[in-house]
Amino acid sequence: QVQLVESGGGLVQAGGSLRLSCAASGSLFRINAMGWYRQGTGKGREQVATLMYDGRTNYADSVKGRFTISRDNALNTVYLQMNSLKPEDTSVYYCMSYMDGINYWGKGTLVTVSS
Repeated sequence: QVQLVESGGGLVQAGGSLRLSCAASGSLFRINAMGWYRQGTGKGREQVATLMYDGRTNYADSVKGRFTISRDNALNTVYLQMNSLKPEDTSVYYCMSYMDGINYWGKGTLVTVSS
Protein backbone atom coordinates (compact mmCIF):
# COMPACT_ATOMS: atom_id res chain seq x y z
CA GLN A 1 0.00 0.00 0.00
CA VAL A 2 1.11 3.52 -0.82
CA GLN A 3 -0.38 6.76 0.44
CA LEU A 4 0.11 9.94 -1.54
CA VAL A 5 -0.58 13.52 -0.46
CA GLU A 6 -0.29 16.39 -2.91
CA SER A 7 0.28 20.04 -2.08
CA GLY A 8 1.31 23.27 -3.76
CA GLY A 9 -1.66 24.01 -5.96
CA GLY A 10 -3.24 27.44 -6.15
CA LEU A 11 -4.07 30.42 -8.31
CA VAL A 12 -1.40 31.89 -10.55
CA GLN A 13 -1.34 34.28 -13.46
CA ALA A 14 -0.42 33.12 -16.94
CA GLY A 15 3.34 33.01 -17.33
CA GLY A 16 3.86 32.29 -13.66
CA SER A 17 5.23 29.25 -11.87
CA LEU A 18 4.14 26.75 -9.26
CA ARG A 19 5.79 23.74 -7.68
CA LEU A 20 3.65 20.79 -6.71
CA SER A 21 4.78 18.28 -4.11
CA CYS A 22 3.70 14.70 -3.54
CA ALA A 23 4.64 13.10 -0.24
CA ALA A 24 4.59 9.31 -0.34
CA SER A 25 4.33 6.94 2.60
CA GLY A 26 3.83 3.24 3.08
CA SER A 27 5.56 0.39 1.26
CA LEU A 28 7.74 2.43 -1.06
CA PHE A 29 10.60 0.08 -1.86
CA ARG A 30 8.77 -1.67 -4.72
CA ILE A 31 7.57 1.45 -6.52
CA ASN A 32 8.35 1.25 -10.24
CA ALA A 33 7.35 4.76 -11.19
CA MET A 34 5.74 7.93 -9.92
CA GLY A 35 4.12 10.67 -11.87
CA TRP A 36 1.64 13.45 -12.25
CA TYR A 37 -1.67 13.41 -14.07
CA ARG A 38 -4.25 16.12 -14.49
CA GLN A 39 -7.94 16.38 -15.16
CA GLY A 40 -9.66 19.53 -16.34
CA THR A 41 -13.36 20.20 -15.97
CA GLY A 42 -15.28 17.94 -18.31
CA LYS A 43 -12.13 16.24 -19.53
CA GLY A 44 -10.48 12.89 -19.03
CA ARG A 45 -7.43 12.35 -16.85
CA GLU A 46 -4.22 12.82 -18.82
CA GLN A 47 -0.60 11.99 -18.10
CA VAL A 48 1.61 15.01 -17.47
CA ALA A 49 4.97 13.65 -16.35
CA THR A 50 6.39 10.31 -15.22
CA LEU A 51 9.58 9.47 -13.37
CA MET A 52 10.74 5.88 -13.59
CA TYR A 53 12.69 4.11 -10.82
CA ASP A 54 15.87 4.32 -12.94
CA GLY A 55 15.55 8.09 -13.40
CA ARG A 56 14.06 8.15 -16.88
CA THR A 57 11.37 10.76 -17.40
CA ASN A 58 8.48 11.13 -19.80
CA TYR A 59 6.42 14.26 -20.46
CA ALA A 60 3.26 15.08 -22.32
CA ASP A 61 3.99 17.10 -25.44
CA SER A 62 1.90 19.96 -24.08
CA VAL A 63 4.24 20.49 -21.11
CA LYS A 64 7.66 19.64 -22.54
CA GLY A 65 10.15 22.41 -21.86
CA ARG A 66 7.89 23.98 -19.23
CA PHE A 67 7.40 21.31 -16.55
CA THR A 68 10.03 19.28 -14.73
CA ILE A 69 9.48 16.23 -12.55
CA SER A 70 12.00 15.40 -9.85
CA ARG A 71 12.27 13.53 -6.57
CA ASP A 72 13.90 13.72 -3.19
CA ASN A 73 14.48 10.15 -2.05
CA ALA A 74 15.34 11.20 1.48
CA LEU A 75 11.96 12.89 1.85
CA ASN A 76 10.02 10.34 -0.23
CA THR A 77 8.68 13.28 -2.19
CA VAL A 78 8.13 13.87 -5.88
CA TYR A 79 7.89 17.37 -7.29
CA LEU A 80 6.46 18.95 -10.39
CA GLN A 81 7.98 22.31 -11.23
CA MET A 82 5.63 24.14 -13.56
CA ASN A 83 6.89 27.21 -15.40
CA SER A 84 5.37 29.44 -18.08
CA LEU A 85 1.92 28.35 -17.01
CA LYS A 86 -0.97 28.78 -19.42
CA PRO A 87 -4.71 29.00 -18.77
CA GLU A 88 -5.09 25.59 -20.43
CA ASP A 89 -2.95 24.10 -17.65
CA THR A 90 -5.84 24.72 -15.27
CA SER A 91 -6.73 21.32 -13.81
CA VAL A 92 -6.75 19.18 -10.74
CA TYR A 93 -3.32 17.58 -10.57
CA TYR A 94 -3.01 14.08 -9.19
CA CYS A 95 0.07 12.26 -7.98
CA MET A 96 0.37 8.63 -9.03
CA SER A 97 2.62 5.77 -8.03
CA TYR A 98 2.86 2.44 -9.83
CA MET A 99 3.78 -0.65 -7.85
CA ASP A 100 3.20 -4.35 -8.42
CA GLY A 101 0.81 -3.66 -11.27
CA ILE A 102 -1.34 -1.25 -9.27
CA ASN A 103 -1.73 2.50 -9.65
CA TYR A 104 -2.11 4.44 -6.43
CA TRP A 105 -3.53 7.96 -6.49
CA GLY A 106 -3.57 11.00 -4.29
CA LYS A 107 -6.67 13.13 -3.84
CA GLY A 108 -5.40 15.90 -6.08
CA THR A 109 -4.53 19.57 -5.84
CA LEU A 110 -6.18 22.30 -7.88
CA VAL A 111 -4.12 24.54 -10.14
CA THR A 112 -5.87 27.55 -11.65
CA VAL A 113 -4.09 29.73 -14.19
CA SER A 114 -5.72 33.08 -14.91
CA SER A 115 -5.27 34.91 -18.20
